[in-house]
Amino acid sequence: MHIVVVGLNHRTAPVEVREKFTFAQGDLPQALQELKNTKSVLECVVVATCNRTEIYAVVDKLPRYSHYIRGFIEKWFNVPREQFRDYLYSYEEDKAIRHLFKVTAGLNSMIIGETQILGQVKDAFFLAQQNQATGTMFNELFKQAITTAKRAHYETSIAENAVSVSYAAVELGKRIFGSYANKKVLIVGAGKMGELTLKHLRVSGLKQLYVVNRTFSKALELAESAGGTACQFERLAELLTEVDVVITSTGATEFVLTHKMLQTVVAQRKSRPLFMMDIAVPRDADPKIGELANVFLYDIDDLEALVESNMEERQKEAAKIELMIDNEMIAFEMWQRTLGVAPLIQALHQKASSVHEETMDSLLKKLPELDERQIKVIRKLTKSIVNQMLRDPIVRIKEMSAQRHGDEALDYFTQIFALEEILAEQHMESDEKQHNPSKENEQSSTTVQGWQREMTTLALP
Repeated sequence: MHIVVVGLNHRTAPVEVREKFTFAQGDLPQALQELKNTKSVLECVVVATCNRTEIYAVVDKLPRYSHYIRGFIEKWFNVPREQFRDYLYSYEEDKAIRHLFKVTAGLNSMIIGETQILGQVKDAFFLAQQNQATGTMFNELFKQAITTAKRAHYETSIAENAVSVSYAAVELGKRIFGSYANKKVLIVGAGKMGELTLKHLRVSGLKQLYVVNRTFSKALELAESAGGTACQFERLAELLTEVDVVITSTGATEFVLTHKMLQTVVAQRKSRPLFMMDIAVPRDADPKIGELANVFLYDIDDLEALVESNMEERQKEAAKIELMIDNEMIAFEMWQRTLGVAPLIQALHQKASSVHEETMDSLLKKLPELDERQIKVIRKLTKSIVNQMLRDPIVRIKEMSAQRHGDEALDYFTQIFALEEILAEQHMESDEKQHNPSKENEQSSTTVQGWQREMTTLALP
């Protein structure tokens, strides 16, 4: 079995291409079933967001898997593969596994270190698992990737530094005041930047918010979404005398906040400081305003310098996460190597149990005078002898299977204990389960749902 990923994202495809390959949420169960039924595919998970569409799969053969998965993409989206071939990437084995770890931890995102993708990968995996599209391999791999990403966000500060201008504006205010709880904030402009700024303010403990916009209905809509107060644009100067923080982001081509207006405002504020963050381009605030007493003006260049500094900090934290991923990949490889041990141990126990039962039957025929108590004691003691004889070989083969030539060790073990016939029977039973996987998925879902319940109780950082 081989782990692969085929997909496209914001780095390989422009938005006009990405939008052609988005899965409707309601269609994903059917897509997973069709993908699972695709030739060569044994397990699959689809991670679909606004910035990426990725198909993770466990396949039986490497040479042709890409052809079959591209065929699925072509058929599902009704787009000839010639139109998307150049935008796709595909990774195999270790590269595919590392890619999943990096995606889940936010290292492959447009904004490095963002946490939203973690929830999206988790939801994608749970959906695939619920639709019986995953098995032993992905149940382990995705669990490990999600757990590692969560640990990465808790153990590093990668998500703590503002890396968008709107977020930086809000964080700068936090640095100055410590908290927005008792401060009055005015947002000038109800466009996209104003909306983004408001989202960041909403989780910062803000209680008193005012929104001003030339189109009052837009100001009203934005203010109501956050429990704030919309005001007519004509009240701008009046509000400037009352608030503590101003964040402005209009689309105006001339100064909305003039030097003359702020001179009047400063006179009425009686030495109370006013912090102004101008994130508009062109600027909304006359730069000469920053020369007035007790007025602290920051423009987009100031904030972008902060963003750049914070991005450098995130890169440092990302390097720490890369080391975590290295260790987790080693752990997953060790787990993969030991997968072949379980059938051998099961076969060995089965053979030992059979020999034990045959021996007991022979003993009882030769000693018919034994009573129930004596038979019980003999059975227990002989069973103990068998288990003690098996203990060391089992411990050793577990250790050897995780080493470099583990496959050879498994082969020798099979030959030494003559387990070929029992393993062949196990293989036939496994083939039957693949044709009727419902029972196996019921068993695996019990394990996954257990840690799923555990993880959903943990809030994203």
